Amino acid sequence: MPALESATIQCPYCWETQELSIDPSAEDQEYVEDCQVCCQPMLVHVVFDDDRNLTVTAVAENG
Repeated sequence: MPALESATIQCPYCWETQELSIDPSAEDQEYVEDCQVCCQPMLVHVVFDDDRNLTVTAVAENG
């Protein structure tokens, strides 16, 4: 099993920066995670491209 990758995102509600641990075994992932600061639900989208470069975005779940 590959090691987890780190990604930094910004909460779309409170704008606080936080770090996520990403499982690199799936190229395209989407899931809901609560902000570690304000507890609002964020829709997190994770993509690994063909070169295994990581892109992570977080948007308001109810937006």
